[in-house]
Amino acid sequence: MSVTDNNSHHHEHVDDTVSDRSDWARRRREGIPTDKNLLVVACMDERIPVEEALGVELGDAQIFRNAGGKVTDDVIRSAALTTNFFDTDEIIVINHTDCGMMSAPDEAVREGLDAQTGGLDDADIDPSLPELNLGDADMMEWVKMTDDIDDACAAQVEYLRDSEFIPDSVAVSGYVYEVESGELRNPGDRVAEEISERRV
Repeated sequence: MSVTDNNSHHHEHVDDTVSDRSDWARRRREGIPTDKNLLVVACMDERIPVEEALGVELGDAQIFRNAGGKVTDDVIRSAALTTNFFDTDEIIVINHTDCGMMSAPDEAVREGLDAQTGGLDDADIDPSLPELNLGDADMMEWVKMTDDIDDACAAQVEYLRDSEFIPDSVAVSGYVYEVESGELRNPGDRVAEEISERRV
């Protein structure tokens, strides 16, 4: 049986698959950006399905998660690299209601960390940029507890927009993920005050 002009050989499909997988594995070396040119900064809370909430899939976005979804020196470092060298042109911050970073007063956190380290005065606390350190700043600035999740989300967006390391052309926005509804909302559009503010 001969192959007609209307039919392709199966090896062409296999070749395309091999090429696609090669591009996937080598996308940084080949200069291939994420599918959406997107960086997401989100809380590490296990209840936050970042990809599902944003309607993205594996490969669409770079996702940076930390306690509270806070813009720290390491977030700025990663954002600076991806926006300047990997074609990322959008950053989305996702904070969420009922966040663990609103679950304790500063003094309780301070006492707990003091007990763990054997004394905060002698603890080695540095951001990820080695030339920077806390100096005379309060340790709670490093921990970055949250009093109000809506205010915190808006602040994270402004920190990124104001950073000299991130090009002005990068679109930065933020949303609050409601763990009670499983939906994103704009900061300020609260459903329940008691799970959007810090318990003290």
